[in-house]
Amino acid sequence: MSKITFKLLIMIPLLAFATSAYASCLKVSKETTINASPDTAWKMIGDFNHLDVWHPVVVDSKLVGDTKGVGAVRVLTLGNGASITEKLLSHDDGARHYSYAITESPLPVANYESTISITPAADGKSVVKWTSSFNAKGASDEEAVKTITGIYDAGLNNLNKHFNQ
Repeated sequence: MSKITFKLLIMIPLLAFATSAYASCLKVSKETTINASPDTAWKMIGDFNHLDVWHPVVVDSKLVGDTKGVGAVRVLTLGNGASITEKLLSHDDGARHYSYAITESPLPVANYESTISITPAADGKSVVKWTSSFNAKGASDEEAVKTITGIYDAGLNNLNKHFNQ
């Protein structure tokens, strides 16, 4: 067997594995325009420990430990009693965005990372964008995407109700 044939026999399964792992990375991106300036919107949305203030499914948010900046951990309690633990990966008040990862959750996702951002829109309004990437865990890809989409829709719709009354 030649060296090239041997290398191909080794590389083909590795490439197939890498391609299948990449293909299973799912993404959700949702946005809404709200009737508030970016600064006003950021006051409500920008605090990592304020998800319970604007998301209708989250009834409590508690920071765990002493860290309040990057590396902070929050435990969210949902209306059904379930909890989700998340870690702050980045936070930028000037650019109005933060990113976080789910570290423990009953949700059908793994390797979940998300960003919430606010950008200016016409007429003094703001665009709130919520994006994520993740893998399905214990459910189909479609079910995982549907779950995350539902969470984002509930939060963004609630922001619309609050700011667009």
